[in-house]
Amino acid sequence: MIGNFKKYTKLTSVFIMLVFFLSCKSSYQYQEFQQQNIPVGPDYSKETSWAVLPNKYPQSLQKYAAKNVATLKADVFYIYPTLLTDKKDTRWNAPIDDIKLNDVIVNGAVKNQASPFATSGKIYVPIYRQAHIKSYSLYTKGGKQAFEIAYKDVKAAFEYYLKNYNKGRPIIIASHSQGTNHATWLLKDFFDAKPLQKRLIAAYMPGMGIKPIEFKTIKPMTKPTETNGFVSWNTRKKGTYPKNKTVYNGAVTTNPITWDESVTTTLDQHKGFLYSNGRIYKKALKIQIVDGMVWSTNPKFPMRFFISFMKNYHIGDINLFWLDIKENVELRTKTWLANNN
Repeated sequence: MIGNFKKYTKLTSVFIMLVFFLSCKSSYQYQEFQQQNIPVGPDYSKETSWAVLPNKYPQSLQKYAAKNVATLKADVFYIYPTLLTDKKDTRWNAPIDDIKLNDVIVNGAVKNQASPFATSGKIYVPIYRQAHIKSYSLYTKGGKQAFEIAYKDVKAAFEYYLKNYNKGRPIIIASHSQGTNHATWLLKDFFDAKPLQKRLIAAYMPGMGIKPIEFKTIKPMTKPTETNGFVSWNTRKKGTYPKNKTVYNGAVTTNPITWDESVTTTLDQHKGFLYSNGRIYKKALKIQIVDGMVWSTNPKFPMRFFISFMKNYHIGDINLFWLDIKENVELRTKTWLANNN
């Protein structure tokens, strides 16, 4: 058992949520969880244990970064989602030297999800022994231990970051899916009802159902200039539900276009989403907040027909609102800096 993991057992229900919207089934190549098969942990004093550091921006991020990263006054600590998904893969946790997986982290997750934060703060992305996607559906058969290992790394990376890189700067937490599970624990361990919360500009935590009372003092933000809190949402195609229709009921559902309590938007309000071809498509979708979900219209962009049959937009929680997020992060950062001169 790692540290204070027991106090997070109430998040088991959050883990099970992902089963519904990723349709995880137990058809994976199952291998009993064994301690001797755990990959060697990372050493965060080595740059090779980081996918991104301010002096180590990959090309996938350089395109979207500030012209002079050194002048940025805030930091961004980004935790990527589950990328270990092969059903034939018997591993419970990813080794940090998996070349193929690390390429997906840098050229997939970092490019598409860390990039909207790159004009607001210096980006830090630790490579961690992420849990395999089966850890959600097989939580009691090894998944729990896999998540403990993954969070142990994220926590160690953040501790190293605080001690060696942060130097008292304000912090933005960014995450998605499994990364949001880890970000939730991270906020509890380091920010919630603790002095460091004063330096939390905001936590952007989509891809998981988070209750409004998840934290003691960190609250959902309902104004675009609000700071020291968190935002979260889960995106689906308009009119569709997961198998468990009530799974998101009561979850924090931030409007990722207006950043206030509006429950609908127009095409003109949508600033733009980042597609896989690297282009940003503006005024491409409308949303509606329903039953704890963000319902989105089918985005308007070339080849849109090929996603017209998709019901679950989980993978696009950040991409779909890329420019909306970018501008909001910049606004909250500017507001925090103005209020904490």
